[in-house]
Amino acid sequence: MTYSTVRPHARRVLWLTAGAAALALAACSPPADKKTDAPAPSASSPAAAPAATADKFVMPKVPAGDYKLDPAHASLEFKVNHLGFSHYTARFSDFDAKLKFDPANPSASSVEATIDPKSLTLPNPPAGFKDELTGKAWFDTAQYPTITFRSTKVEVTGANTAKVTGDFTLHGVTKPVVLDATFNGGYAGHPMDPHARIGFSAKGTFNRSEFGMGFGVPAPGTTMGVGDAVEVTIEAEFSGPPLADAKAPAAAPAQ
Repeated sequence: MTYSTVRPHARRVLWLTAGAAALALAACSPPADKKTDAPAPSASSPAAAPAATADKFVMPKVPAGDYKLDPAHASLEFKVNHLGFSHYTARFSDFDAKLKFDPANPSASSVEATIDPKSLTLPNPPAGFKDELTGKAWFDTAQYPTITFRSTKVEVTGANTAKVTGDFTLHGVTKPVVLDATFNGGYAGHPMDPHARIGFSAKGTFNRSEFGMGFGVPAPGTTMGVGDAVEVTIEAEFSGPPLADAKAPAAAPAQ
């Protein structure tokens, strides 16, 4: 089958990636705001607690250890250019990630992620469109039922940012992909959430044709088709070690 014989809706296709984010970081210094003179504290004023200033990121007191994705607070979307007219956006609903996190040494952190391509979720798809995308011409989920990402390097790039390089396996092909990740913060735990929690955002781009997914890529110099470049956006929260002083739930009263 050639691209010209494919039904119009099939040209709207997409591609994806995945992977998850892993990092967090130490303090660094963007430019400070213009200084203003503050009144000196009086003897009766309470001592001010240490705080994050405008020019310095402060790492939350979160423990090192193993963290697991909270799927209720995570999303994995991708965009691909369609005919040069729009960036078609879709997502995967079934994915998981495991993170080894070291706030004292973010470069030693690592992440592994898996995606079920059959969980492809499309906006208002025409009848049969998802079946076509998960079929042989595109994802071929019968032969390649899993997409994976395993980090190989975490490079700190700023106060709360890093580049996460990893082996990305898609359609039976493994190649390195780089994610630009941002550490959004976290805490050691809370009485209503007695485990450490941290959150990340990540973005990355790859060419699907490099993974054997070149169907429908426009001819050079044209936009008639589905773009080669796939843009991926990840939002993820992870749950980690239990709160050190978390109390065991009270026993139910005897009947």
